[in-house]
Amino acid sequence: MSPETLMMLAAPISNESGPGIFLRIVLIAAVVGVVLLAWAIARASRNNHR
Repeated sequence: MSPETLMMLAAPISNESGPGIFLRIVLIAAVVGVVLLAWAIARASRNNHR
């Protein structure tokens, strides 16, 4: 998906100029995903050491 397509999809969501709240939602989702991935990897490595 191109950035232009994402901007067109984000246009109705945001009243401000630029991506605005859509970009914040994407960044928060990315951070949550990284935290969950790190937790899953830590849990898997802990289980392998038993």
